[in-house]
Amino acid sequence: MTVISFIHKGLRQNVLEQPFQLPTLQMEPKLLVSMSAVGKNGSHKVSAKKYLEKNNIYHGYSEDLLKNIEPNSISLSFWSPPYFVGKEYEKDLTFSDWQKMLEVVVRNHFAILKPGGFLVINIADILCFADPSIPRIMSLNPKNRKVKLTREEILKTKEKYPKANRDQLAKILKCSEQTIDRRLNGNNIRGGKYNIQTRVCLVGHFLEKYAYDSNLYLYDKRIWIKDPAWANSRWTSNSLKAVSETEDIYVFWKPGEYVVDRERLKDDEWKAWGMRQIWNIDSVRKNDDHEAKFPFELARRVILLYSDVGSTVLDPFCGSGTTCYAAKTFNRSYIGLEKERRYVDLAKKNIGSFNYQPSLSL
Repeated sequence: MTVISFIHKGLRQNVLEQPFQLPTLQMEPKLLVSMSAVGKNGSHKVSAKKYLEKNNIYHGYSEDLLKNIEPNSISLSFWSPPYFVGKEYEKDLTFSDWQKMLEVVVRNHFAILKPGGFLVINIADILCFADPSIPRIMSLNPKNRKVKLTREEILKTKEKYPKANRDQLAKILKCSEQTIDRRLNGNNIRGGKYNIQTRVCLVGHFLEKYAYDSNLYLYDKRIWIKDPAWANSRWTSNSLKAVSETEDIYVFWKPGEYVVDRERLKDDEWKAWGMRQIWNIDSVRKNDDHEAKFPFELARRVILLYSDVGSTVLDPFCGSGTTCYAAKTFNRSYIGLEKERRYVDLAKKNIGSFNYQPSLSL
């Protein structure tokens, strides 16, 4: 066993000078969870509420429902939030909204995680993040050009007709005015409209900051190698960017004692993936009932590695219910939260109908 003392940032100096002891909070647990939790608008509310019961899926926003979970009761919270990539269920979120949602959800975990408990987040960097500040420069791909016209040819025509404007040059060269502008200025214009350029936006540092500000610490990181996502990587046809085929698994820890139990996995599992950072797991082949399902094997590994039989597993972005079903399969209790009513119904249905097939992926 490993015992780690809890260090609150406000008491960090005192920790260096004298032994630190956990403070005793003299208040009712129901008031404790309400006072220590933060709502969607950042406000603190004091009210005694009934805790959510285990082994059920609840409809509502995680930012609010997390406040109704019993303090110090969750051994593992494993989830995959919206990635801010334009899915139907996140279409109304601005980037600022998305960041705030993640911040509040992470912050509200400190009260409900057991000391020594883990918060595990599966997420990917945003590989096609629209940024209006980037110069609108179009990549050059001569083989894909419908109009075989070069910049040099336009410049020679301008020398011959120095007073010709863009429209006149287009008529002379028998092309569109947009083609003239693209060749001369590199502007990424389609139909006379400018398309916002995109870049990669790394997201791990956001999670690390939200967690650290909540006294949760980055304990480990794994990398999931999945199937190449060609359908979601359309930029590869006209750029030098790579296709998306990895996602990150960030493991955060609430200070406290936790158990390293070698009996959780078989010997070959420890060697194949338990002690390995890279996890090769096939993606879900068919997302017909939910836009972004992760594989059962991913949930299986996280649950077996970071929780014990009889403990409680939470998924605040329950979706189709994969995490909750995996928890049930391996004799853990579960709590699922989901803002979309249709997915609440789907998760409940799937938990009763999934047929677990062990994966050979290592």
